[in-house]
Amino acid sequence: MIDGHDREQPNDQVKALFGTAYSQIDHFGRILAEEGETRGVIGPHELQRLWSRHLENSAALLPFISTRRGITVLDVGSGAGLPGIVIACCRPDAELYLLEPMERRLQWLADCVAELGLENVTLLRGRAQDLPKKEKFDYVTARAVANMRKLVAMCAKQVRGGGKLLALKGQKAADEVRDARAVIRDAGLIDVRIHEVVSLMDGSATRVVEATKKR
Repeated sequence: MIDGHDREQPNDQVKALFGTAYSQIDHFGRILAEEGETRGVIGPHELQRLWSRHLENSAALLPFISTRRGITVLDVGSGAGLPGIVIACCRPDAELYLLEPMERRLQWLADCVAELGLENVTLLRGRAQDLPKKEKFDYVTARAVANMRKLVAMCAKQVRGGGKLLALKGQKAADEVRDARAVIRDAGLIDVRIHEVVSLMDGSATRVVEATKKR
């Protein structure tokens, strides 16, 4: 565990980015820093970059999610709660469903949800490909789950018509989308866009792949 003085600290821009959700996000960050490694949900080397690489990175999805109240979001392979718990903190008016196949990670998510007092989160155990096709969501999000070809095959069916699949990706986002063209088309996903979001902390860029489900 890294001493609090050695941990990466958010700057004023990041605090402003999270706005009223900042205290809750900061609380989540402390839980991750203090328990995440021992509970096997985050690697020891990731703790030094907790804000820039994980918390702020998860927030990159927020501009692509409608501000309409009551929207439903399925976070596939939630793991440590990134981006699912971050979205839940920032959007208390949305309904978050965190899907995770591993029991110990699901217990971690349950503990975090309870500790943070999140009332807009439902935990689901399983894999996206095992969910009933009738279960549809306005948004399906994923981070570090699979390449685009596999991801689309796994969970595009859960996206409601007019809804969106949002995937956090790295530098090879365009290559992944190119390789997945046929699967994307067959899944009824259209208007695929890749957005570059620059970190307010270290200037690094992450890519958000946004794909809309045909109505």
